[in-house]
Amino acid sequence: MDRYHQSEDRVCGVIWAIVWFCVTFEKPAFHPTISQEEKIFIEDAIGHVSNTHPTIRSIPWKAIVTSKPVWAIIVANFARSWTFYLLLQNQLTYMKEALGMKIADSGLLAAIPHLVMGCVVLMGGQLADYLRSNKILSTTAVRKIFNCGGFGGEAAFMLIVAYTTSDTTAIMALIAAVGMSGFAISGFNVNHLDIAPRYAAILMGFSNGIGTLAGLTCPFVTEAFTAHSKHGWTSVFLLASLIHFTGVTFYAVYASGELQEWAEPKEEEEWSNKELVNKTGINGTGYGAAETTFTTLPAGVEASYQQQAQAPNPTNPFATSWDDHGASSGVVENPHYQQW
Repeated sequence: MDRYHQSEDRVCGVIWAIVWFCVTFEKPAFHPTISQEEKIFIEDAIGHVSNTHPTIRSIPWKAIVTSKPVWAIIVANFARSWTFYLLLQNQLTYMKEALGMKIADSGLLAAIPHLVMGCVVLMGGQLADYLRSNKILSTTAVRKIFNCGGFGGEAAFMLIVAYTTSDTTAIMALIAAVGMSGFAISGFNVNHLDIAPRYAAILMGFSNGIGTLAGLTCPFVTEAFTAHSKHGWTSVFLLASLIHFTGVTFYAVYASGELQEWAEPKEEEEWSNKELVNKTGINGTGYGAAETTFTTLPAGVEASYQQQAQAPNPTNPFATSWDDHGASSGVVENPHYQQW
C-alpha cells in the first residue's frame, strides 16, 4: 500500500512539473499569450529590474547576516517549521497514544487541520493584499498583524491541546491551531519580497535552511518526552506553544515590511541617478549632458604647469598663431601628422 501511494506521489509530481514548465516564463514580456495591458501593469508594478544577476561577491552577506528583519523571518520560520514537522511526523502517533484513537480511523481527522489551513491561507492572502493595496495599513503593520496573530492563535490552541483531557476538544483545538497558522503565511513567508526583492531567493533559502533544523531536532525532542509515558505529549505541545510565543515576540519587535538599504545594489542607485538627470537635467549641465571625468596629472607635469602659471609673462609654448591664409607660424610641423 505504501509503495502504491509513493507511486501516486511521483506521478503527481511529474505532471505538476510538466505543467509548471509549460506555463512559466522568466519575464511577463516572454509570455506568448499575455495581453499588452497586463504586461504593462505587471512591469510598472515591479519597476526597474536589474539586468545583472547577484554574484557571490556582489551579495551583501554581512548586511544580510546582521539584519534584524532578516532574523525576524528566520526565527518565525523556525517556529513555524517546528510545529509543521511535529504534526507531520507525530500527529497520528499522538492520536493513537494520547487520545486512544485507531490510526485506521484517524486519517481523515489528521487531514482536516491542513485542509482548513489551506483555506485560511487563500483568504488571509486576499485580505492582506486588500489592506495594503487600499492603503488601510502599511506593509509592516500587515506583516506583523498576520504573522503574530496567526502564531499567537496557534500557540494558544496548542496550550489547549497540551492540557485538555477531552478527545473532541483536543481535535478541535488541533484543527484551529493549524488553521490559524495559515494567517502567518501572509506574514513571514512573503516578507522576503518586501525587504529585499533582489535577494528574496537567497533569503528564502537561508531562512528555510535554518528552519529545517527544527525538522531535524523535533523528532529527538518528541521521542525524549514521550518515550516513557503518554503524559509526555503535554510537554511536547507546551514546548511547541512556547516556541511560537517566542516567534511572536521576536517578529513583533524586529520585523519590517520596508525595503532595506542594503537590498539595492550600487548599479541600481547609478541607474536611478541617471534617470533623474535625463528627466530633469539637475546636474547643472542640462538634459542628457555627458559625464565629465577629471584625471590627476603626474607630479612632475603638474609642477611644470604650476611654474608656468607663476611666471611674470606666461606664454603657452604650444600656442599657434594663424595668419589670414590659415597657415601656422611658430610651430614645428609634426612629421607623423597625416591630413585626412
